[in-house]
Amino acid sequence: MIFLPADFIAIIWNPGQERPSATVGGLKSIKNTRNIYYNGNNLNASISLLFYVPEDRQVIMTRKILVVDDEPQIVKVLQLYLDKAGFQVVTAPDGLQALALFGREKPDFIILDLNLPGMDGMDVCKAVRKESNVPILMLTARVEEADRLVGLELGADDYVVKPFSPREVVARVRTIFRRSDVQPAEGEVLRIDELEIDLEKHTVREAGRLVELTPTEFNLLVTMARKPRRVFSRLQLMEQSQGDAYEGYERTIDAHIKNLRMKLEPDARKPKYIQTVFGLGYKLEVAGDEN
Repeated sequence: MIFLPADFIAIIWNPGQERPSATVGGLKSIKNTRNIYYNGNNLNASISLLFYVPEDRQVIMTRKILVVDDEPQIVKVLQLYLDKAGFQVVTAPDGLQALALFGREKPDFIILDLNLPGMDGMDVCKAVRKESNVPILMLTARVEEADRLVGLELGADDYVVKPFSPREVVARVRTIFRRSDVQPAEGEVLRIDELEIDLEKHTVREAGRLVELTPTEFNLLVTMARKPRRVFSRLQLMEQSQGDAYEGYERTIDAHIKNLRMKLEPDARKPKYIQTVFGLGYKLEVAGDEN
């Protein structure tokens, strides 16, 4: 009989399966490869391969990333580095194939080149955002910052400028996943006037209306909602909601704030919640007197 530390998990993976069929946390003991005991219960699993990984690597092993780029060498390099980091990778050379794979594979993350043949990355981003809030990292060779911001305004979470280091791309992916995986206190809900933010369920409602936000938008909103009326600079919002500071990113906070207002505010032209403090940054306003 084998005893494992509490911080280990077991992955059950049968031949021919693309992904594990079961993940068992808090494994108590194993008698053999056909009898797995979890919390005293025999799972009666008929398995062909059983292996163990530390719990803090579970997220990395099970996440699927869709890489969309028409340059084979870039795809090859990214796939190599992402595989090495423990991610599962699927690839598409153009926008139409990307959308087909997105519907079929249900990826957890998309790395999307903007300059694609036929259906470009902007259109792919718009199509994905109609169905999902899956994180999107843009790859762009466009020099002008305004061109990059357009993608963020369409709902992308971040961007990387070509030429780039593949290690930087992997770091960005991990950072965005890490932001999304932070576990709040059980049942923690933030309420600001008619705004309700359920941190555990990762949902936002405004006057009862469900508001769909990307992971980045959600984290920005939570950062401001935890300290209503406090003025946050762009750099502070970036650091507190992103966790890592990237060169050139500070300006992109404006694009995310614009998206938040469009989704959240009853009238985005006259924002009720997210106020601009000129020369300083942004704050989440609360109706009524401070006292």
